[in-house]
Amino acid sequence: MKKLGFGAIRLPMMNGDSAKIDIEHLTEMVDLFLERGFTYFDTSYVYHGGESEKVLKQVLVDRYPRSSFTITTKAPVFLIESQQHFFRIFEEQLDRLGTDYVDYYWLHAVNGEMYKRIESLKLVDALVQLKQEGRARHIGFSYHDSPELLDQILTDHPELEYVQLQLNYFDWESPYVAAKDCYEVCKKHGKLVVVMEPVKGGALANLPGELEDILKTCDPNLSPASWAIRFAASLDHVFMMLSGMSNMEQMQDNISYMEQFQPFSEQESEAVNKVAKAMRQDMAYSPEDFAEAETLCPKKIGLVKIAQMLNDHKKMAGLSNTCIYYEPYLGSAGKAADCDQCGKCLPAANGQDVIAMLKEANDTITHF
Repeated sequence: MKKLGFGAIRLPMMNGDSAKIDIEHLTEMVDLFLERGFTYFDTSYVYHGGESEKVLKQVLVDRYPRSSFTITTKAPVFLIESQQHFFRIFEEQLDRLGTDYVDYYWLHAVNGEMYKRIESLKLVDALVQLKQEGRARHIGFSYHDSPELLDQILTDHPELEYVQLQLNYFDWESPYVAAKDCYEVCKKHGKLVVVMEPVKGGALANLPGELEDILKTCDPNLSPASWAIRFAASLDHVFMMLSGMSNMEQMQDNISYMEQFQPFSEQESEAVNKVAKAMRQDMAYSPEDFAEAETLCPKKIGLVKIAQMLNDHKKMAGLSNTCIYYEPYLGSAGKAADCDQCGKCLPAANGQDVIAMLKEANDTITHF
């Protein structure tokens, strides 16, 4: 199976309405994708307001033999109230997709809180049942939390076959996405990885000129997006790369270098490492400046971690999904919304406007 998957999360839209998909454009994209030998389609119960699964039925399932493509979709753990509810949603997904089985079925967006729900409702047992019945050929989960929790989940449930991780060269050394450490946990447990957000919501496809020039010294003909996707695809335990392709231009670009995929050379690895390092310079806030101030906060607000996340969000021009990691990364620490502007932290804040930083964080990275 070729290593590029069609992520049906950012499909071509009409008039900017996420629930109105441009069917004609999407049909052309699906046809080209299959024509060039790619077969993997990834969707979920909630993408495009629930329309993503339905349109895949229309443009893919109804038009091609079932054996000619691979479908993966996800159970919305955050909505599920019981095992019975889990199976009811799965049946609804099969109906939306127009198929009697899916090739891969994931528990969607697992973190610490969701894992508690998964365990209490015994949803891994439900996944295993679907696999035994042949209605889900493979099972796993998509993940947004710490390497430590990931290690626990894979220790508790070796029956889970795959892990879908946010992984790209910017997040590789991130203190909260922890892409490298999560990847190493998957390797430790012998689990193959499906990569999501390899281009970080499109942010790594639009680099500042001086950073793009670093990559062009290796190959002036490759797009910035290609470097991001090939970085992750070159990792030995990566099974599939998901790209949320929104138009034919993006698809043609992805196909151009993934049809006959070539892993990174040493020179190419050095180039993206240099870009990632440069991107982490000149951040809006120096997290170290908040360390002492944090110790003085009566609400125990996690100032350092909040500054780290806000920096990334600003650096990515708001295209990051930092909000997904906000609660898991802060854990029991106080949140930005807890600030009552008492000012007790300010004498130790090295001149940083802590109150303004927390307000900005609360307005931007705490929600979609």
